[in-house]
Amino acid sequence: MADKVIAVSAGREITEAEFAQFVARIPQQQQEYIKTPEGRQQALTQYANYFLFEAYGKDKGYDKDEAFQKALEGTVRELLAQYTLTREVENVAATEEECRAYFEENESKFQKGAQAKAKHILIDSEDKANEIRNEIESGAKSFEEAAKEYSTCPSASRGGDLGTFGRGQMVPEFDEAVFSAQTGQLLGPVKTQFGFHLIVVDELSLGEPASYEEAAPQIRQQLTNEKQNQVYMQLRAELISKYGLTFK
Repeated sequence: MADKVIAVSAGREITEAEFAQFVARIPQQQQEYIKTPEGRQQALTQYANYFLFEAYGKDKGYDKDEAFQKALEGTVRELLAQYTLTREVENVAATEEECRAYFEENESKFQKGAQAKAKHILIDSEDKANEIRNEIESGAKSFEEAAKEYSTCPSASRGGDLGTFGRGQMVPEFDEAVFSAQTGQLLGPVKTQFGFHLIVVDELSLGEPASYEEAAPQIRQQLTNEKQNQVYMQLRAELISKYGLTFK
């Protein structure tokens, strides 16, 4: 069945499929609104406006402006780089054998119903995180005081309190540190994609052992991410060797 045309803007047909792709790129927090008739119409209007202003910009010759050409060059560069990386890793995934082997070697890590109550301090520098740790251990400041003064996380106003969360809800490095800890122990600095964390686990319930079937999605995602990152790092090294990269 032909893709349904839902609007025509500046002579350009807009189909249901391409509009769905546009909607998918809208931030997650707006997705619920877009599911309403009003939100859908607003999004479709926004998308249709692009074609109106594109046509007008061409009529005015703005697409020939030097500033536009430079912006376009940068946008094409970023899109091509992202697309290239996506193509290079799209077929890289963890195998069933790798997932099962990982589960068997790390079965104790996978618990269903595991929960923790913890607080943390997030810092962008490992050295600074170590300084703060020393302040806490010396008694110069309590963990909560240090969190309010130094942490860059919104939880700082609550003394770093993150409340209660389940296993797998936090980024892997943070998750592993928390669910391997003992209550009351000062952990860190623990490095994640967000920075360096000092962590104290207030309560910890490890729940019951999970089956492989229950743990498999988490394992597959983790191992796939690791394999894709390995491909990325290897390819990057090859590209540096081929094309060159120096920092001055």
